[in-house]
Amino acid sequence: MHRFKDLQIWQKGRNVTKRIYEVTKTFPKDEQFGITAQMRRASISIISNIAEGCGRKSDAYLKTFLTYTLGSAAELECQCIIANDLEYLSNADFEEINKELIEIQKMTMTFIEKLK
Repeated sequence: MHRFKDLQIWQKGRNVTKRIYEVTKTFPKDEQFGITAQMRRASISIISNIAEGCGRKSDAYLKTFLTYTLGSAAELECQCIIANDLEYLSNADFEEINKELIEIQKMTMTFIEKLK
């Protein structure tokens, strides 16, 4: 069993989640139940899936939850693109978050490969 808090991908995901909460505070109020909520849920899903997979009894379960992590990271990446297109998310914030998401995706895929 892995300790999720010790994993760099979880730590990076935690930082991205915090950043998403910070930037979405500035989104229009009429998006509170729209893209704001979606982005927050997707960011939390990244780290929650890592934690849940680590809490399971085998690496096979962990691999499954890591694939969910990849899906959530891709979902958040898509939502950030839309938020940037709508000018809710600045170009600088988009680039910063997108860079972190790509790194999380790469690290997750590497971790999955190591578990095989």
